[in-house]
Amino acid sequence: MLLIDCPWCGPRDENEFQYGGEAHIARPKDPALLSDAQWADYLFMRGNPKGRHRERWMHRSGCRRWFNVERDTVSHAITAVYRMGEAPPATAKPAATGDATSAEPRSSGDPGQWPAGGAE
Repeated sequence: MLLIDCPWCGPRDENEFQYGGEAHIARPKDPALLSDAQWADYLFMRGNPKGRHRERWMHRSGCRRWFNVERDTVSHAITAVYRMGEAPPATAKPAATGDATSAEPRSSGDPGQWPAGGAE
């Protein structure tokens, strides 16, 4: 069982919260310009790191506010908690990028950076 430190309510049991997926996913500026493959990549492709990972959580049984948590996916230790819109703490370091354990999503939110033929 996790003990999550809500930025507004303080430490609470994991059962009071709802997981909201990977944090810091940029929405495409103009989704109409995306191919089906690019849209699917944005919707479904997320990092699956071994190590620190940034996630969104909502205090469902408390203040009902969303916030971000940095959690180690191996030990489940929470290394940082910060409010939505705030930058991650400088001491927080996600898993290494550029490989299968990346904490970053496969694609950026800017369709101009994606391959013209869709995500590969």
